[in-house]
Amino acid sequence: MTTSPDSRLQRAFSTDPESHKETDGQVDRLNLETIRQKGIYVIESPGDEHASVAGMLAKSGFEKILATTMRTDCGGASLIKALQKESCNFDLVLLDITHVGANGLELCSRIHNLKYFQDTPVIIIASKNIWHEDFIYSAFLAGAIDIVFKPVQRLELIPRVISSLLLKSERDLRKDHKTELENELAERKVIEARLQYLVSHDELTGLCNRRRLEQALETAVFHARRKQYTSALLYIDLDQFKIINDAEGHTTGDRFLMSIANELRREIRKDDILARISSDEYAILIENTTDDESLRMAEKLRRAIDEYRFSSNDKDYHIGASIGIAMLQPDEELTASEILARSAQACFEAKTHGRNMVHMFSHDDLETHIIRNAANWVPKIRDAIENDRLCMYYQPVVDVNSGGICGHEALIRMRDHDGQIITPEKFIPIAERMGLIRDIDFWVINHVIDVLSQLPEAYARQKININLSMFAFQDPALLPLVCNKLAATGVDASRITFEITETAAVSNYAHTRRMIKQLRKLGCCFALDDFGTGFSSFNYIKQFPVDYLKIDGCFIRNLIHDKVDQRLVKSMIDVAKTLNKKIVAEFVENEEILDLLKKYGIDMAQGYHIGRPGAELLLNRLTPS
Repeated sequence: MTTSPDSRLQRAFSTDPESHKETDGQVDRLNLETIRQKGIYVIESPGDEHASVAGMLAKSGFEKILATTMRTDCGGASLIKALQKESCNFDLVLLDITHVGANGLELCSRIHNLKYFQDTPVIIIASKNIWHEDFIYSAFLAGAIDIVFKPVQRLELIPRVISSLLLKSERDLRKDHKTELENELAERKVIEARLQYLVSHDELTGLCNRRRLEQALETAVFHARRKQYTSALLYIDLDQFKIINDAEGHTTGDRFLMSIANELRREIRKDDILARISSDEYAILIENTTDDESLRMAEKLRRAIDEYRFSSNDKDYHIGASIGIAMLQPDEELTASEILARSAQACFEAKTHGRNMVHMFSHDDLETHIIRNAANWVPKIRDAIENDRLCMYYQPVVDVNSGGICGHEALIRMRDHDGQIITPEKFIPIAERMGLIRDIDFWVINHVIDVLSQLPEAYARQKININLSMFAFQDPALLPLVCNKLAATGVDASRITFEITETAAVSNYAHTRRMIKQLRKLGCCFALDDFGTGFSSFNYIKQFPVDYLKIDGCFIRNLIHDKVDQRLVKSMIDVAKTLNKKIVAEFVENEEILDLLKKYGIDMAQGYHIGRPGAELLLNRLTPS
């Protein structure tokens, strides 16, 4: 049997419990309980002889109904005021205009134009005797969405109320969705604007970033060529910034970086471009300047940073800055990356020469030479390490008193593809600069210990001196490597003497001293190489745990003819004797020097007069153990 819509609605809104049992499924599908919770504002005419509209709604289960009677003598002013107070609490307005006639349409229009009622549907209730097409048209123009003519029937009213409330819900959903879309669009615009900003700016300091600087450099190169003027790029690297990060944490470190950025802002010109290009590195592009002006500006910035004090947790921190300068000349064909590389190389030179100073790029800089050759040398060095084309040469060390060879110094070499021997000064600086020296250090240790393990039993106490880079003694992997290799080969640790330069020893004194003490516990010996070349020798040597002091060759070459060198060598030997350390002289190139050293009390000597470096140990000249 087919049920009419009116009968279904009649049962849905019936107050009879049995009727509700029959229609529970329909109620759930129509979500009528939610509809019943909607707010309805009923404006009735006074003295209506028909049934109250509010009563019909209440009988059908609507709970949020506010009914009021419209006064006919005030033109609806009090009603409008009341609606403004109610604001957005209602989802439907039922307006009975039976006794106000055409003024009712004007009132409907005023309600529709209220801020909080613009999306609220209005149903007009009117007398049937005014039904005509013009009235209906005017009603809809006034904002009404439906018209119910009297006498009002509940079965006619309720479906229209439901439709209007559903329409209101749909409007609210669409409005909310539109608002969400607008908010999302606004958020996206904010995000896009921020991303666009971050594309060219540093998030922490607000300065230009590396990408923006490179763009500005390209423009500056174009200007330099077109306008025929010189520009400069200043590369600023904060010295020892890691101290603040380690001591106070990264949050404090970030505050310090921002404060440095502000200091730099105050010092530069309005048109200069200031950028933060890495953690603790800044760059400043100065257009239309000269070499002297850029040097003065760099020195001014260096002083400003040097004089700046940063306070945190009742502590004052002071760090300097190394500044490199690269000039943009109108007649040079350079890219932005090449200019940045030059300024970075100049900054590295400033750090190498003592930090907290200014250096201008020059093609004669050692660092520039290393970088220029690195592209060719790095593949060669890697290939030599991987394909066992490193080799050792050995220079004998003679005991001055007995005249016999007491050991050898191992010197690294590299074989080219054609078998040509390459000396270390050509590839070691590049290996140190490009991070390849660790592999070379470890290869040397493994190779020398293997050589010692393969010597005949008669030379089982033969010693070899090993030269390592300054980085080796700061590497925690060094000690386990030596321990494991000695254990695997059975070589006595006392047969190994590690040579460390004075400069390397004092560069990280505490760490290097600790590593030396650990290796000495194994039985290894140590020699301080190039002794006398550092100004702090006597200050450190008293506490430094080494067994031998090797006088640098610069004091030995002219020993016969240079009275100053003679006095210095004598004093070095006296210091060594006082500290109970044996002393070795390098670069002994003739018998006269050797005789004079014997007279001074030298213990051992090496040099071309004793023997040149060779690929084999001079076993035929060794005294058997």
